[in-house]
Amino acid sequence: MAEWLYEEGIGEARAALVDHGRILEALIEREGPQVRAGALASGRLTHTVIPRKRGIARLDSGEEILIEPIPPKVAEGAQVLIEIVREAIPEEGRAKLAKGRIAPPGSKAHPGPSLLQRLHATGKVVIPCPAHEEDRLEAHGWGELMEEAMRGEVGTEAASLRIFLTPAMVLIDVDGSLPPAQLGPKGSKLAALAIRRMGLSGSIGIDLPTMNNKDERLIAATQVDKNLPLLFERTAVNGFGFIQIVRRRERASIMEVLRANPVLTAALALLRRAERHEGAASGAGAVTLAAAPAVTGLLHRNRDWLARLERRRGGAVALKEDASLAISAGYVA
Repeated sequence: MAEWLYEEGIGEARAALVDHGRILEALIEREGPQVRAGALASGRLTHTVIPRKRGIARLDSGEEILIEPIPPKVAEGAQVLIEIVREAIPEEGRAKLAKGRIAPPGSKAHPGPSLLQRLHATGKVVIPCPAHEEDRLEAHGWGELMEEAMRGEVGTEAASLRIFLTPAMVLIDVDGSLPPAQLGPKGSKLAALAIRRMGLSGSIGIDLPTMNNKDERLIAATQVDKNLPLLFERTAVNGFGFIQIVRRRERASIMEVLRANPVLTAALALLRRAERHEGAASGAGAVTLAAAPAVTGLLHRNRDWLARLERRRGGAVALKEDASLAISAGYVA
């Protein structure tokens, strides 16, 4: 039976739905002030973009929210309670604002559910994974999945995916050495599994090889239905091998989280390795984190992370700046 592995890391929480040694879904929730999906938050409608249809509100926290629609009796400057339906999404060039709607009268403000609360709400078993125990996430391929998400590449020579994030949609290009009649179904299955595993959502286009007949295209489309849990909508595979999928979009995908700030991603991964470095199980261990200047600089600016690491390890933590290292090449000594 599938179960959740949950790790309360420093700077971020991590979770993976695993079954028979495989990661089916992966989730990351980073610390920060951004409002979560499902929250009811107080704010003020600052200006109208399209009358009665779209506007911008500023929460009491200072975060700006896109509002759709705007009730007729709500004017600019009005204090409003907002239901958050989508969190802010990082995009190249500019971030996509969180999205909300005016809450019904009588609603009360409350925060959105945390990652751990969302896991418990699924009804599946949740297994905590503290750093002093075996690395269950890594045993199921966590590191490999993170590398795939950063590269946007999945698969083998026989069937592979290249995944591209764009402001309009996620595009998945299927390639490989298999004949088109075999590559189509294989590629659509691989894409469906990657969509679930990385939490890709919104509009997603999959470019399969051109297949000769309708039956081949139907087999490829069926692989999506078998391997991607509801809810989603999809088109048929057209004559050019293209299929479009639409999934509800509430949060950033793993790819978006990791790529939004590569320095932050590298720093948090280094902290994770430091927690599990030899000696952590016995509670003893001063360690040195060696990393590129951008990474050590970020860690210097977040001394609370280092303090938490020291408490968890029971030893002092030092930083070593090494300009010869790539951003992702930090190590623990």
